[in-house]
Amino acid sequence: MNWKKLWFPLAICAAALLFSAVLYSRMPDRIPTHWNWKGEIDGWGDKHWAAWMMPGMMVGLLFLFQALPWLSPQQFEIDSFRKVYDFIIVLMMLLFASLHVLFLLPSVGIPLPVDTAVMVILSAFFMLLGNVLGKVQRNFFVGVRTPWTIASERVWIDTHRVAAWLFFVSGCLGILGALLLPVWGLKPFLCFPILILGALVSVPYSLFRYKQLERRGEL
Repeated sequence: MNWKKLWFPLAICAAALLFSAVLYSRMPDRIPTHWNWKGEIDGWGDKHWAAWMMPGMMVGLLFLFQALPWLSPQQFEIDSFRKVYDFIIVLMMLLFASLHVLFLLPSVGIPLPVDTAVMVILSAFFMLLGNVLGKVQRNFFVGVRTPWTIASERVWIDTHRVAAWLFFVSGCLGILGALLLPVWGLKPFLCFPILILGALVSVPYSLFRYKQLERRGEL
């Protein structure tokens, strides 16, 4: 485990824990945990669970991510794209920390446009992920992992080039939709399908590309 590379994501986890600790005494016993399509609170949860679950999950995921390079078999090593892998770890920690802050603030009386904020955060995550997805090398844990991308390095590369573009564009469109759509209920229904576009297209594309190369005898 490389502690020099781990300090920043650990700092994000610590910040999330500190944020919970600072707000904990001000939080009511039951806090809002879910909003319906109209923006109305329709779900409540215990403050102990809400305050500590996300930071705990972040710490657990962080150490799991540190174990994955050791678990990777030869010829599929994560170390071949370690800088990108470390960036993705930081990106995921920032995603969870941002959502944690967003969901706790309303419990202490700070109103937020939850629908817009969630969509902007998720869209920014997809956009930044798309910016580096094309640099992910073939492995079993990160990226578009289908039988066809794992079987062929060329299919892996081609699929991730397409996926990178789709993720980036869908993230940009998601941010625009979240900021420009005036009606609360429309935002999740329109923006979420846009965000999952990259995954929905990338998987069948990997099969299409594999069969195309197979017919040409280029695998």
